[in-house]
Amino acid sequence: MNFHSTDVRQKALTLLRGGAKNADVARRLQVPPGTIGYWHHMDRAKRGECPGKPQPLCPRCDGRELDESAYAYLLALYLGDGHIIQYSRHRVPSLMITCDNNWPGLMDECEQAMRTVFPDNSVCRVRRTGCQNVKIYSKHLWCMFPQHGSGMKHTRPIILEAWQQDIVDRYPWEFIRGLIHSDGCRNMNWTEKVIGGERKRYEYPRYFFSNASADILRLFTDALDLVGVEWKSTNQRTRLAKNISVAKRASVALMDAHVGAKH
Repeated sequence: MNFHSTDVRQKALTLLRGGAKNADVARRLQVPPGTIGYWHHMDRAKRGECPGKPQPLCPRCDGRELDESAYAYLLALYLGDGHIIQYSRHRVPSLMITCDNNWPGLMDECEQAMRTVFPDNSVCRVRRTGCQNVKIYSKHLWCMFPQHGSGMKHTRPIILEAWQQDIVDRYPWEFIRGLIHSDGCRNMNWTEKVIGGERKRYEYPRYFFSNASADILRLFTDALDLVGVEWKSTNQRTRLAKNISVAKRASVALMDAHVGAKH
C-alpha cells in the first residue's frame, strides 16, 4: 500500500478547491484517482458541501402531493393484510402487506400502489412459504397510517381520521377493491330447486368479505352503501371473522365492473 505525505494531500486539495478535475490532479501528482476522489469527498464533507440525499417528503408533514386513488387502495390493503413494525435494529418502521402467491397480479398492484404513495422510497418483496411480503420502509408510515397500534386490529378501535375518510369518500371503489383483494373474494355460489318435478342446479357469482374487526366491516359496508351496492351479513363464521355477502345481480354487476376477481 502506498502512503502519501500530508504535503501531497494538501497540494491535491488546493488544486481541487481551485476547480481542477480529479483525474487531472491524479495525473499531475501521480496519485491514484480513487485516492484523489476520497480526499475530495472528505474535504467537501468537512466543509459541509455534501448534505447527502434529500429526505423523502410526507403528504401529512410536508404537504407533498398525494395520489389519493392509490392511497385509498393501499389503505384498504393495510387494513386487511398489512402491518407496521419497527425493529430495534432499524432506524425507521416498515409496512408489510402479505400477498398470497396464487395472486401475482394483486402483488404487482400492491407494489405499484406503494411506489405511487411513497415515490421516494424503495419497495421490496420478501419470500415466505406460500406468500410474499411486499415491503417498504419510511419514517412517515405513522403519519400515513395512524391506525397502527399494538395487538391485532380486531382487538382495538379502527377509526379513520377525517382526511382519510375524505379520501375514501372520493375514491370508494379503490377502497373496496383493496379490501376485497385482501380479505375478500369473488366465487360461484350454487343452489338447487325443484321445477316441474325435476331438481335443477343453479350457479351465480357472489362477493364475500370476511374480517374479525367490527370497525373494518363497517368501513367496508359504508363504502358499499356509498356506491349503491346491496349487501347483507351472513350467518357463516370462520373463527372470529364475520362475513359480508354481495349476491344481488345488479350489485354483483357493479362489483364486476369496478373490482373483479383476484388475479
